[in-house]
Amino acid sequence: MKRIESKLNTASAEFQANAAHNRALADAFKEKQRKARHDRPQRDVDRLRAQNKLLVRERLQQLLDPGTPFLELSSLAANEAYDGEVPGAACVTGIGIVAGREVVINAGDASVKGGAWYPLTVKKTIRALDIAIENRLPVVHLCDSAGGFLPLQADLFADKYYAGRIFRNQCMLSKMGVQQVAVVLGHCTAGGAYVPGLSDYNVIVRGTGAIFLAGPPLVKAATGEDVSVDDLGGCDMHTSVSGTADYPASSEQEAIAIARDIVAQFHRQPKAGVEWQPPEAPFYSPEELYGVLPRDIKQGFDMHEVIARLVDGSRFHEYQPNYGKTLISGYAHLWGYKIGILANNGVLFNDSALKGAHFIELCNQNKTPLVFLQNITGFMVGREYERRGITKDGAKMIMAVSNSEVPKFTVMCHGSFGAGNYGMSGRAFDSRFLFSWPQSQISVMGAEQAANTLADVKIRQLAKQGKQLTQADIDAIRDPVLGEFKRKQSAYWSTSEIWDDGILAPPDTRNALGMAISAALNAPIAEPRYGVFRM
Repeated sequence: MKRIESKLNTASAEFQANAAHNRALADAFKEKQRKARHDRPQRDVDRLRAQNKLLVRERLQQLLDPGTPFLELSSLAANEAYDGEVPGAACVTGIGIVAGREVVINAGDASVKGGAWYPLTVKKTIRALDIAIENRLPVVHLCDSAGGFLPLQADLFADKYYAGRIFRNQCMLSKMGVQQVAVVLGHCTAGGAYVPGLSDYNVIVRGTGAIFLAGPPLVKAATGEDVSVDDLGGCDMHTSVSGTADYPASSEQEAIAIARDIVAQFHRQPKAGVEWQPPEAPFYSPEELYGVLPRDIKQGFDMHEVIARLVDGSRFHEYQPNYGKTLISGYAHLWGYKIGILANNGVLFNDSALKGAHFIELCNQNKTPLVFLQNITGFMVGREYERRGITKDGAKMIMAVSNSEVPKFTVMCHGSFGAGNYGMSGRAFDSRFLFSWPQSQISVMGAEQAANTLADVKIRQLAKQGKQLTQADIDAIRDPVLGEFKRKQSAYWSTSEIWDDGILAPPDTRNALGMAISAALNAPIAEPRYGVFRM
C-alpha cells in the first residue's frame, strides 16, 4: 500500500491555532473524565472504608491482568443528567484482559448513591451486555448496588429496554455458551439478585456480600418477619444452604482472585480469521490530529490527513479515488488488522453514495472489518439531485450498511448531521463500537439551520394572520432554539445519553479501535446477505 503524503504544513499559524484549540478541548474532556472517575464526597469514601470495601477502580486493578489496557466505555454517561450527581451513571463498564482473556466488565460503583440503578445506569449496563452478545465476550460482574432508584422507577422498570433487559441479555449469553462470573461484593437486592443468579459462577464475600429479592426492612413490612442480612441472604447461607452462590470469600481480594481463577478456566474460542500483519506505528504522529481538525464545525478538511495519523505506516490503498470524491474509501491496516475505511470529505452525492454501497459489499465479500470516520452534513438535497435519485442512491448505501456482516466501527470525528449519520453507520446501525471526539456534534441538522427553519415557519404562520414581526420578535423565536440545539448536539450530551460508547481524545483513537477490533473478532463473521437494492 502507498503511504499517504500529508499536505499539511505543521509549522503554519493555522495548524498551530487548530492544535492549541483542540488540545484545550481534549484537556477539558480529560478533566471531566478525571472528576467522573475519582472525585467523590469524603463521607462516601469513608463509608466504604468502614465496611472494608475497595473503591470500584481498586477492584478493577485487582481484577485486570497487570500491565494490560482497559477500554472503558461511556465514562461520562449521565454527566448532563440528574444534576450531575451520578458520575459515570454509577457503574463502570469496559473491555479488559482477565487471566489472558478478553472480557466485558460490568462493575457497580457503590461510591455513587450506593450504586443505585438510575435509568442511565440500566442503559449503560444493557449496552455492555449487548457488546458481550455481539462480540461473544465473557462477562465479569462486580456487584455492589443499592438496587433501583425508586423515585425514577417508571423510567427503569417496565419497558423493553429497561432493567429486565439486563437479565434477558444474561440469559441470551448463557444460551450462546458465553460464560459469566459474578462477584458479590455488596448487596444484590430485588432484580439485582438475578445478576449473580443468572451467572454461570458466582463468588460472595462474607460479611458484606448479600443476595435477596427483598432486604430485611421490606421482609419485615411484607411478612412481619425479623431477619438479619446474613440469615436472609449472606455468604454462608447462600454457599451452604440455598446453593445460590458457589464460592465463599473472606475478603474482596480473595473473591476477585477466585473470579480470576474461574475466568482462567473459560474455553477460548478461535477468533474470526481476518487478514493480519505485524503492526506498525503511523508515519505521521497521531498527536498531529489536534492540528488537522479545524476550529469551526462548518469548516471542511481533508480526511486523508486523519487516516494518515491512524493507520499502520500511514499507508492507504484508495478505492475509486477519482469517483465520488466526497467519500473516501479504501483499505489499510490498523494494529495489524486489515480494515476498510469510509471517510467523509463533504456532502454525500449520488456517486459517493453508490461508491460507498459498493465498497461495503466488497469488504463483506473479503471479510474485512469496516471503520467509518464521520464528518458529514448529510445527503445532497435539491430538485436536480432528487431527479437523479439521491433518495434511491442513499437508500442503497443505507441498505448496504444495515446488512453488513463484518464488524463495523464508527468514529464521529467532527459533524454528524441528518441522514448522513445513517449512511455512515450511526448508532442505529449496530456498529460494534461508536466513539466521539470532544469537538464533534450530532443532530438532525445544524443548530443555525434548525433555528432559522423554525423561525421561518413561525414567521409564515403569523404573516398569514396579518401580523408583522420585528427583528427582536424573530430573535426571541430563534435564539432559544439555537441555544437548545447547540447544547444537545454536543459530544457531552451525546455521551451523557449513551448515544456513543465514549468520548476519545483524538490521539487515543488508534489504540481504542485496535482493542475494539480485537474484541469483535471473538464472534464469527457470517457470509454476506443483502436486502433489496432499489435500482
